[in-house]
Amino acid sequence: MTKRMDGSPNRRLRISQSFAMLRTAALTISIAAALFLTAALYRNAAPLLEWTASIVAVLALAITIFFYVKDRRMIGFRNFHTPIVETLLQSEAVPLAILDRDGVIMEMNIASSNTLGYSRSELLGTALAPLVEPGSRNSLQEMMEQALQGKSEQRNINIKHRSGFPLELQMISAPMLKEEEVIGTIIVSQDLSDRKRNIERIRYMAYYDDMTGLPNRTLFHIRLNESLALAREQDQMIGLCYLDLDRFKLVNASFGREFGDMLLMQVAERLTSALGDQGIMARMEGDEFTLLFQNIESESELLELARSLLHAIDEPFELKGFPLHITASLGAVTSMIQEDDGYMLLKKADIALVKVKESGKNDCMMYSESWSNSSFERLTLQHEMYRAIQRSEFILHYQPQYDLVSGMMVGVEALVRWRHPVKGMIAPGEFIPIAEESGMIIQIGDWVLEEACRQNKAWQDAGLPPMPVSVNLSIRQFVQQDLSSKVASVLEKTGLKPEYLDLEITESMTMDTGHVSRCLLELTDMGVGISVDDFGTGYSSFHYLKNFPIDRLKIDRSFVRDIQQDPSDAEIVAAIIAMAHNLNIQVIAEGVENEEQMEFLRKHHCDEMQGYFWSPPVSSAAIEQMLGAAFIQ
Repeated sequence: MTKRMDGSPNRRLRISQSFAMLRTAALTISIAAALFLTAALYRNAAPLLEWTASIVAVLALAITIFFYVKDRRMIGFRNFHTPIVETLLQSEAVPLAILDRDGVIMEMNIASSNTLGYSRSELLGTALAPLVEPGSRNSLQEMMEQALQGKSEQRNINIKHRSGFPLELQMISAPMLKEEEVIGTIIVSQDLSDRKRNIERIRYMAYYDDMTGLPNRTLFHIRLNESLALAREQDQMIGLCYLDLDRFKLVNASFGREFGDMLLMQVAERLTSALGDQGIMARMEGDEFTLLFQNIESESELLELARSLLHAIDEPFELKGFPLHITASLGAVTSMIQEDDGYMLLKKADIALVKVKESGKNDCMMYSESWSNSSFERLTLQHEMYRAIQRSEFILHYQPQYDLVSGMMVGVEALVRWRHPVKGMIAPGEFIPIAEESGMIIQIGDWVLEEACRQNKAWQDAGLPPMPVSVNLSIRQFVQQDLSSKVASVLEKTGLKPEYLDLEITESMTMDTGHVSRCLLELTDMGVGISVDDFGTGYSSFHYLKNFPIDRLKIDRSFVRDIQQDPSDAEIVAAIIAMAHNLNIQVIAEGVENEEQMEFLRKHHCDEMQGYFWSPPVSSAAIEQMLGAAFIQ
């Protein structure tokens, strides 16, 4: 790119010369006017002549003073030339060099010598051309020729650093003048290499995983869509695998993240070697990898390739000198369905991976289209459940609990229901497992606890007979470290006394004896009752009864249902009642459906019962009516 400099040196020289001529002429006129005025006054000339001579003299003097002041300013500015030049030569900000007409370096600043890797003394008096890459020497020569003709030009020149690595410099050349003659070239440069390296680094970080060097999720999506489009054009099929290491979090916990990263790099290396040039591999995130195979003939071929990948990591890895054997799970899918895009293929491979994990890990599985609807429905229900929490779509029903001797209502169990705006009432069995899996059970459980306490206090404030309300705790709620403080906060907020709250836990929650004992003691010290729900279905039914502060056992409905037909179930129910009473623990049977079951429980001195025989779960308004009627009686 060639361009004229705005205000060329020739033009500036001509302006300076014209300025000097005007200054000389003004001074000459001033002297002449002064002499003329003196002569006129000496000879007693006419007043008009004297006045004219005076005006001319004053004007000439003013012009002379103006040019004198301007000249002094220019002299003052010229006094700064030396400091300016010295500052530029010492500068490390902008590389600057001065070449003579033959291209020999006459002067250069520190920034230039630093850029090239030499000392200033090593380069002064040497030609610049030998430092320039052969491919750029013609460009340098053309720049110098343009400068000798009084023109400025900008070009990118490849030059060699002293250490040998190449540099790309953006150079701007300008002529250096002395008395209207070009005596050399001034070159100002900028190193483009760092900027290009930074751009390349940014591009690398955008498309590659920094630790393993594999393509990342972004680049894999691009390659997947390109491969899918090409396969559709050529009527071919591609295969996609989603791989995840089994129990990788245990490795991080045991050895630390640094060694976990080392394991990931070793896994990536093995998988890359096993893959060869058959396909493309990427690290998606954490310990998840994807592999893309092109031109797959069948699903069986893809499964065979998948098994070979799993086989590649069978041999133990070594961390801290410790041989570590690790397995992986893999989900696979092909592009057999024409409507599937890259996003859908990844989703299906991920679903297949989840199925493998659920089936015991350390295996590979091909995606089945029969999974699509159920998986989509679960995902949709999970999303709607999140909105249901925000929109207060959950409600509580209450199932009465009765004393088997008096027949009076002695408590209620709070049961959550989902009143869906489109699907209507959704049974707990449909959404509770999804809530447990997604973690939303904590939010739902917290709401149930507070709402049940609020409602019970409202019944008491309305003058109804006080009684406890039972609330089921999920295992996710129970393992929280602040459960007791959360319960205390809810009781304080609602104003309900602790003796009117009963928390139900399951046997599976009692496995961690340390946490269970501490948590239950905190709750019972508060005055809250503790019941064990679904008793008899767990693994440690009798172990904790004497060690934990348990107030009540709830016999699981599966035993109550068959006490008339199955003598074994009848004996189990009778044994549970007798054992609990010996430990001063109350017993309530759930799922009582008929009078025969009720009579059996009465005969064996069961304390309480609940079930459809006397009342299904009902609304809070129905409970108010039932309690009101009992109170009147």
